[in-house]
Amino acid sequence: MSQSIYFFLFFVYGLIFGSFFNVVGLRLPKKQSIISPPSHCPKCNTRLSARDLIPVFSYFINGKKCRICKESISPIYWVIELATGILFAAVFYFYGFTMETLMVLLFVSLLVIITVSDLAYRIIPDKVVFPFLALFLILRFFIHPHESYVSHLIGMVLGFTVFLLVAIVSRGGMGGGDIKLFAVVGLFLGYPLLLLTILLSTLFGALYGILLIVFVEAGRKTEVPFGPFIAIGSLCAVFWGESIIQWYWNFFY
Repeated sequence: MSQSIYFFLFFVYGLIFGSFFNVVGLRLPKKQSIISPPSHCPKCNTRLSARDLIPVFSYFINGKKCRICKESISPIYWVIELATGILFAAVFYFYGFTMETLMVLLFVSLLVIITVSDLAYRIIPDKVVFPFLALFLILRFFIHPHESYVSHLIGMVLGFTVFLLVAIVSRGGMGGGDIKLFAVVGLFLGYPLLLLTILLSTLFGALYGILLIVFVEAGRKTEVPFGPFIAIGSLCAVFWGESIIQWYWNFFY
């Protein structure tokens, strides 16, 4: 089977899982089951049929509206589905058929789910973060191709401690969900890549805040979910982290 077919399959699986991650990210913070009731319109609660559940395509085929009540549907659904498809294909591109591919797919899944929940409710649910924390604690013991297991444990402690201190100093400027998420990010990446993730996520968040101030006239107290920027910084570290660090050392030293 050619590489292009594998890319396509990973992309399609990503679309499908992206649709499921939307459900998880939107329901868990509200303490709802991710299984029952089945997928339904958030406006009229009508159960969706198979033609309404085709990732990305159904959104546009139905004119960006519910086919029944004609209420507009948020574009976040198809954006998350498409992004997950692209990310799954990217994981195969960078890691091929390796055990690390499984690890990165799990990590991408976590980042997509918390992005959905943080954008929707400004919440990063413990019910999402803690299971992944336990899972990575176990799997990283057996699969750690770039760093030692100790490095990953250091990353976990460092990620949690640094942002706990930030939350204390800023008196609530950092949410508890962000602190726990950074612990998981540190555990998954190890401490060298964790430091890069902190730098990148802070940079992206600051740039977004500046854009809000300039173009939307937002104030300094405007709440901005930090989870999506942690996700973006983490993904950059996963795909290009080693290259970025190597470039840095070659350029400055």
